Amino acid sequence: MSGKMRFEGIFAPLVVPLTEGGAIDQTALRRLVDWLIDRGVHGLFANGSTGEFVRFGGEERRRIVHIVCDQAAGRVPVIAGASEANVGDTVSAAADYAAMGACAVALTPPYYYRVGQETIRAYFEEIARRVAIDVVLYNIPAFASSMEADTVVALARQPRIVAIKDSSGDLPLLMEMIARIRPSRADFRFLCGSDATLAPALLMGADGGVNSTANVAPELLRRLYDAARGDDVAEARRQQAMLRHLLALLSSLEFPENFRAGAEARGLSVGAGRQPLSSAQQAQRGELVAAVRALLPQLGIVQ
Repeated sequence: MSGKMRFEGIFAPLVVPLTEGGAIDQTALRRLVDWLIDRGVHGLFANGSTGEFVRFGGEERRRIVHIVCDQAAGRVPVIAGASEANVGDTVSAAADYAAMGACAVALTPPYYYRVGQETIRAYFEEIARRVAIDVVLYNIPAFASSMEADTVVALARQPRIVAIKDSSGDLPLLMEMIARIRPSRADFRFLCGSDATLAPALLMGADGGVNSTANVAPELLRRLYDAARGDDVAEARRQQAMLRHLLALLSSLEFPENFRAGAEARGLSVGAGRQPLSSAQQAQRGELVAAVRALLPQLGIVQ
């Protein structure tokens, strides 16, 4: 697999199946990896926001990446989220994930504290100097300081930094980054992390997506990607419309428990997340599972 192809297509940000006691369910996680690969995803993303990475300890995050890389066994690339609370721990996690077989680590800007663009740039430049694995920038303004176009353009000059996952949903920002970076860095890849803007992002030049709905409808995302890459605008729009209906349904429950419920609707055993739910939310979750199952035929998906 070429360096360029490693970061193209639909990447699934994995939910993490848990036992009734809240432990990582290794068997179910391995099954999820196989299920996603069998349904055409191009890659896997472990320890992302959909995977509730902040609700796991450091050793648990390492175990998740080990299981995912081991089960994927080179069939598709694995990007491992390595965002820790400080540079030293992030560098250590990156080294471990490289040894496990991850093709890259994804890093948010420093989180919890709001920081400026100079701090973000210094942070990534320091890590890029100290790691021996490719780095994917992870712009997710909902949970960490937002990355501006000038910052990403500057960081794209670092050879170790090879891609960005942009979850801002800001299409003008994505288009500006593509226009400014691609002419001088043709190997730099742009991944859309916003399911709601996936089709337009692909049609405007993004290379792929890291999309939570892959845990629910990977077939739909693959159809959308193939249509967009084939310049079939009408079909890409049609698939995006179906994706919009699914997203509207999933919005009835908080993120990321809604995607756990969606995965359960597909017959996957993922259990409840680590954030306790109220009795009303538990009822909503059950209703969502049933509603997603009822929607699947309209999405062209056969169980």
